[in-house]
Amino acid sequence: MKTRTRFAPSPTGYMHIGNLRTALYEYLIAKSQNGDFILRIEDTDQKRYVEGATDIIYATLKQVGMLWDEGPDIGGAYGPYVQSERKPIYAEYAHKLVELGGAHYCFCKQDEADEQKDEENNIKFQDPCKLIPLDEAKKRIAAGEPYVIRQTVHKKGTSVFHDVVYGDIEIDYDELDEGVLLKSDGFPTYNFANVVDDHLMEISHVVRGNEYISSTPKYNLIYEDFGWTPPVYVHVPQVMKDAQHKLSKRNGDASFQDLVAKGYLPEAVLNYIALLGWNPGTEQEIFSLDEMKKIFDPARINKSPAIFDIVKLTWMNGCYIRALSPEAFHALALPYYQKCLTKPLNLAFLSQILQPRIETLQDIVPMVSFLENLPEYDVSLFENKKMKTDLTIAQKALQIALSTLEKQDAWTNEALFEALKTAAENQAMKNGQILYPVRIALSGLATTPGGATELAVVLGKAETLRRISEAQNRF
Repeated sequence: MKTRTRFAPSPTGYMHIGNLRTALYEYLIAKSQNGDFILRIEDTDQKRYVEGATDIIYATLKQVGMLWDEGPDIGGAYGPYVQSERKPIYAEYAHKLVELGGAHYCFCKQDEADEQKDEENNIKFQDPCKLIPLDEAKKRIAAGEPYVIRQTVHKKGTSVFHDVVYGDIEIDYDELDEGVLLKSDGFPTYNFANVVDDHLMEISHVVRGNEYISSTPKYNLIYEDFGWTPPVYVHVPQVMKDAQHKLSKRNGDASFQDLVAKGYLPEAVLNYIALLGWNPGTEQEIFSLDEMKKIFDPARINKSPAIFDIVKLTWMNGCYIRALSPEAFHALALPYYQKCLTKPLNLAFLSQILQPRIETLQDIVPMVSFLENLPEYDVSLFENKKMKTDLTIAQKALQIALSTLEKQDAWTNEALFEALKTAAENQAMKNGQILYPVRIALSGLATTPGGATELAVVLGKAETLRRISEAQNRF
């Protein structure tokens, strides 16, 4: 049987990190076995539907390079791939399941069912409607009486099923509730639609959060009643904010879109979340998607919850930034320059300075804003014991630098450094005694991305001379 996996998100907003990790594991299982990766939109919960969310799903998967083989936008042999377009299919199979004894018609109102249930004490709704003879139930339906179709849990004892991550799992059938499979509006619930779709689309492996383990026996009953073969189950641990709290957009935790907006590269985010619960078996931590496809083994997924560590992600993102070509980094940096810089600057050289020094693209704006407007600073900033400068030495250094740079035609980092180095030698001064005051004059900051001559190249000759002159007037 060909390996076929599916990512079946609900269009309810931004891409949660846990959802993206699930999609990644599904993609890697399929591609590591030369299989198909299917995109299916589960929009049966119309109350939670968010306009434009499907486009976010498409855009996110494309951003990280996880292209699907079948889906709503490209079609395929097993469509339609949007659940709301498959309502007649669910109705057909729900009624068929009733005939097979795996479900029954229920005429109870929802509030009646809710009153009986007590989840804290594990009290399930005992549906009296499952005692109604099938012929009588059909007559009531024909008369126009509203109904839902509920699953009938007709087995006793223990359900046993195998999971790739957790091994053999046993759950008593008594713990299962007889949930709704088809609602009164004709829409299926997740518990029914995903089973029907996974079978009809020939899904071989199902990857989902471990919170669904307790529901799996209910899915297996449906497979059994229809005479279908269940898929291979891969239940994955949750992604946690800390030891007690799940990572949740509802609680203000970052989504994939949030992280990208904060300057994280999609490739870095994908690499990081792959390791949130999966162990490659080596010390290697940086993987391209192609590399992951070659080595991914779902049996190496951990059972324990994974804690999202923004510090580790930031480190990894820095590795990705430094691995970019200079041209690629410059293209990514330009939109950030445009947020805060309007003066004519050597932005290409600025990118060369920044690339080894930043960990997220969002670092750029606060690091370069001084190039647009020199911040206010006190002359005491020129004093530095390590550089052996005081106010007197700084004044002298700025005068030497100004007269040297005014004569300089070649405005490159190498040429400027050699010119100021020679000037320092001629004055029996250390390099730092000239370079440090120049850097302060050009930036007004104690720390800068780049040294004095690098900043001079970025600013250009005219602005460099202007800022040094302005600094002299501060004494």
